[in-house]
Amino acid sequence: MKRVVVGLSGGVDSSVAAFLLKKQGYEVIGLFMKNWHDDSVTISDECPWLDDSNDAMLVAEKLGIPFQTVDLSAQYKERIVDYMFNEYEKGRTPNPDVLCNREIKFDVFMDIALELGADFVATGHYCRKGTIEKNGKQIHQLLAGVDANKDQSYFLCQLSQAQLAKALFPIGELTKPEVREIAKSQNLVTAEKKDSQGLCFIGKVRLPEFLQQQLKPKEGVIVEVDSAFSKYNTEHPVFQVKQAELEYLSNKIQYSLNDGKVVGQHQGAHYFTKGQRKGLAVGGTKEPLFVIETDVEENVIYTGQGKNHPGLYRKALFVTNSELHWLREDLALANGQTMNVVARIRYRQPLEKAVLHKVDSGLYVEFENKQSAITEGQFVAWYTGDELLGSGVIS
Repeated sequence: MKRVVVGLSGGVDSSVAAFLLKKQGYEVIGLFMKNWHDDSVTISDECPWLDDSNDAMLVAEKLGIPFQTVDLSAQYKERIVDYMFNEYEKGRTPNPDVLCNREIKFDVFMDIALELGADFVATGHYCRKGTIEKNGKQIHQLLAGVDANKDQSYFLCQLSQAQLAKALFPIGELTKPEVREIAKSQNLVTAEKKDSQGLCFIGKVRLPEFLQQQLKPKEGVIVEVDSAFSKYNTEHPVFQVKQAELEYLSNKIQYSLNDGKVVGQHQGAHYFTKGQRKGLAVGGTKEPLFVIETDVEENVIYTGQGKNHPGLYRKALFVTNSELHWLREDLALANGQTMNVVARIRYRQPLEKAVLHKVDSGLYVEFENKQSAITEGQFVAWYTGDELLGSGVIS
């Protein structure tokens, strides 16, 4: 009987994952991860960890499996929270959920599970695992979940072969409604529970308040740039070398105060991210304002009217070698090689056709169509079909 440790989060997905594993004959242990102590920044009645831990315990009781809570808040602070503050300070927008999977669930948590004698670690993610033989070696694949609406492979885009080898995703073949049905049929307390939308295992957090703990408010101006701005209408130069063209396409426009008009004030450029619409508190425009660029050095936010503003769109992005990750190491490109893929730059974005170009310093991802709000610090993930091959931090 193989032993599996399930990360029970107190939600319906991990509850059903535990039930299915038990039904399949595994010896199942439920572990709840406590990742946060500071209640002052959580929207307390939305998703307090205490309620979640209670629900997880009730599910374990109902399924007749051992249960315990592990406190990972020290590691979470060091690996996720400090990293987030650091990234925001640099004017980048991190993705804590991707990091939480790589650094916490499939690293710290996995180590604890293996110490408990586990053969595998399971989570309630909507994705699937495949295994193929290649040159006499086992290679693990990360595949999209069957429920296209819930596919969470993107959040696992930083996993390694070693982590994937020990991972199980029991609900990857199911749709969300099917998962809820199973939970109902087993009278699990989480059957009707709403999905949590917060930071991984912290619950809902008011991000500005959260960031203000470390990043002090600093008043600056909001500048609106007109869509007829001269730099949007320059001729596309002719390049002799593809790499020069890719550099041109992935470069963002450098704005200055004279490129638009001041339309408002803000409390700190590092609280805002590209493509953001809420929280600007500027009225009187024909179309809503979107953030097209933030300058944390000068503490200026540049905005444009409407979601089709040319300042939001770019055709290519770059990932440095140090932030490039191949889940399928056997398919990693050598310098000068290219690969046709489909890619996304944020969770739930439909996959878009793109070409990867490997160069000395990193990897360019060139999209067939211009992409809105390519944001430094976020992850780009690329696939062939429904298999995720690799990912990187947008630089």
